[in-house]
Amino acid sequence: MSTLDRPLAGTVILAVGIAAAGFLAGSGFVRAKQAERYVTVKGVAEREAKATLAIWPLRIVAANNDLALANTQLQRSVDRIKLFLARHGVDTTQLTLQEFAVRDGEADQYGNRSGPRYVITQAIMVRSTNPDVVAAASQRVAELVSEGVVLSSGEQYGAGGPTFVFTGLNELKPAMIAQATARAREAAQQFAQDAGSDLGGIRQANQGYFEILPRDQAQGINEASQVNKTIRVVATVEYLLKD
Repeated sequence: MSTLDRPLAGTVILAVGIAAAGFLAGSGFVRAKQAERYVTVKGVAEREAKATLAIWPLRIVAANNDLALANTQLQRSVDRIKLFLARHGVDTTQLTLQEFAVRDGEADQYGNRSGPRYVITQAIMVRSTNPDVVAAASQRVAELVSEGVVLSSGEQYGAGGPTFVFTGLNELKPAMIAQATARAREAAQQFAQDAGSDLGGIRQANQGYFEILPRDQAQGINEASQVNKTIRVVATVEYLLKD
């Protein structure tokens, strides 16, 4: 090979190398782009459900300058609450007495005593697997006031009404996940059809989390205070798309 031919040969080899590198890089880019061909869809499943458990703390207060009389008043209130609950069909066999406390106004280190010296508080905890009955009884709680029972509520104790709990979520999960996944696939199939592609397999999936919402979803409505609820799950699925 002549001296003049050597640079030319080197140039040809360099050009071939650049072309090969470009081909390989381009091929990898195409594969990467093909791997990126997927669609992300969401599927929603909802069910209406009713609470299966009611928890209702009734907090009572008795006050008197005589401790024994204050305690007598408290026990009278406890008896009246039990009669009230039984009268409205609430099973009283599961009642528990909690949070008994006595406050002596003369023991106030700041000397802020006002009103009777002794204040006794106690909570009657109602636990029932018949939330409808408890809900109906809670609407008649004014009867206790007319019978002289003093109930406590407010920021320290909460609203004072029953809390309704749904405990059957595990039984609903399998069917609801299947329904949410099926709806996600329907959405992906429609997208693939509109895009002129075929739907491939699942690239990635997330079943999401379950929410327990009030059935009537309006501002200010608290799920825990409602017997009727809506159970919702959102599944997020990524499907591959094929040409």
